[in-house]
Amino acid sequence: MIGIAIALVIAPFVAYPVFVMKVLCFALFALAFNLLLGYGGLLSFGHAAYFGMASYVCAYAAKHWGFNPEFAILAGTGVAAILGLVFGSLAIRRQGIYFAMITLALAQMVFFFSLQTPRFTGGEDGIQAVPRGKLFGVINLADDRTLYWVVALIFMAGLLAFYRIIHSPFGQVCKAIRDNEPRAISLGYRANQYKLAVFVLSAMLAGLAGSTKAIVFQLASLTDVHWSMSGEVVLMTLVGGLGTIFGPIVGALVIVSMQNFLATLGAWVTVIQGVIFVLCVLLFREGILGVIAKWIKKPL
Repeated sequence: MIGIAIALVIAPFVAYPVFVMKVLCFALFALAFNLLLGYGGLLSFGHAAYFGMASYVCAYAAKHWGFNPEFAILAGTGVAAILGLVFGSLAIRRQGIYFAMITLALAQMVFFFSLQTPRFTGGEDGIQAVPRGKLFGVINLADDRTLYWVVALIFMAGLLAFYRIIHSPFGQVCKAIRDNEPRAISLGYRANQYKLAVFVLSAMLAGLAGSTKAIVFQLASLTDVHWSMSGEVVLMTLVGGLGTIFGPIVGALVIVSMQNFLATLGAWVTVIQGVIFVLCVLLFREGILGVIAKWIKKPL
């Protein structure tokens, strides 16, 4: 954790702050997905629903309701948690591929809702020119460097929450259910309640990432709720290391860096990402940090 904090302090002085903020937003999104799959054992193909809907709510609240950024972010996060509660209640009734397909179907419903309600979402144009506003009515976030420190604090709060969850008794029970659900049930644990709780927590973290992203880029668009966004977060998590603490951060850094620095290659970036995904699945199933952890024989 200290290493991450030091890196966050140095980052804006060696890289473009907006790029680093993008990495942090997607790293938080990947952490949310890792909590669900890596520690809860639940594969979701529709996590973009919570990321994107939170982005829309935050952007709408900031632009049309005049919310300060902290309240707009909280509004987006809260809506994501409620959406996670509703969708999770439906999805946990099934397991395996059926669970995954239900999450995908529900996420597609959110996408088409966003597409068909232009008065709220702006349709294909999205919500643009979202004001960054003043934090607590005092700190002007118009400056990128000022906003960076706020985003860094949000990311660290999300990372610490993630770390606390997975090391709590609740987190240990979730891992037990992931590894052997029938045995956990035989010990008296109500598996579905734990699954729903970790689903909601994951949706909440994803919503926090989406809300923060809307403030950073002053934009909420259909891309945020598209199925490809759900695919990207899966890729980030697998590349960095599923079930590791810092793997999703590394995965987000790798994928976002590719999207930014290889943008001149156009559609070939997607091809390269596909090759990396195949290599991770076939050769490096533990991801980058998983392989490193195996070499040094220490969990990361």
